[in-house]
Amino acid sequence: MATLTALLDGFSLTGTVDSEEFLPIREVSRLTGVNPVTLRAWERRYGLIQPTRTESGHRLYSKADVDTVHRVLDWIERGVAVSKVGKILARDDQQAAAVRVVAQESGSHEWGEWQSQLWQAISAFDDRQLCRLYGQIFAAYPITVVFQDILMPLWHQLSRHQGQFGQASEWLFFDAFLSSRAIQRLQLAAASAAPRVLLAAMPGECRSLELLVAGVLLGSEELTAQVLGMGQPFDELTLVCEKTRPRALVVFSNHSPTHDLSRRLNRLAMTLECPLLLAGDASDLAQEALAGSSIGCLGNDARLMQQRLWRFLSGTLDT
Repeated sequence: MATLTALLDGFSLTGTVDSEEFLPIREVSRLTGVNPVTLRAWERRYGLIQPTRTESGHRLYSKADVDTVHRVLDWIERGVAVSKVGKILARDDQQAAAVRVVAQESGSHEWGEWQSQLWQAISAFDDRQLCRLYGQIFAAYPITVVFQDILMPLWHQLSRHQGQFGQASEWLFFDAFLSSRAIQRLQLAAASAAPRVLLAAMPGECRSLELLVAGVLLGSEELTAQVLGMGQPFDELTLVCEKTRPRALVVFSNHSPTHDLSRRLNRLAMTLECPLLLAGDASDLAQEALAGSSIGCLGNDARLMQQRLWRFLSGTLDT
């Protein structure tokens, strides 16, 4: 069984490539499920991947190229047209580069080492060691770094590589562990007397852990997030807000915005007595459609979401 250790040897979570390991197109097709014709089309039409060429013209793909194919598939599964994926990948790469600069300036080159140790515990299904590492990481870094720069990148990496025997079990093991820890943090925050915002997922447009982590990252000592369950009916959010009277309602989505998203959100906003905000990748993609409306876009960056939420509630964030 090919393990994630081997994958991480070829390309790290920050994009380092082992120049000696290249794969032919048929192997990339086998690993990703994307046929060679499509891979060549993604290269020629959209520039999504740029394999190297042998002297005879044969394509060779690095492990980073394979990761890019998985990222493209992830966005297509979220409903984004392949013609638009390139801009999103470029944005994500720019953000990743900024994170690397922050890591270098803050001396946080240990992130990859922590991820390697986490992976060893995950591959052994060692919950005790995973718990110890989790505690050590939280003792060393602020919560935004822990989730956004260490834990969730590894979770995403594992979710993209489930094609071989055992890998799905490893991802589920890590997903269950992180979900339980995120729920614990939300439960502790719920005991606070601080004002609350409600956080709800657009039905079918994110995974449970992504919603839980967003709730953890939105919260602070002055404001807590109450996360509604997955499957919360969109048309009943007004009722929930009437009963709970939150400071704001935040709708979370990592899916490509549908044509009627702005219409649905604006209709919802008209029925609420509290502000309505959109968070997640969808909020970055929907900014133009929501420009000029009463709905604020928080994005999906942990360092910005909380700041934008406070600015919006204080009336200093222009929608």
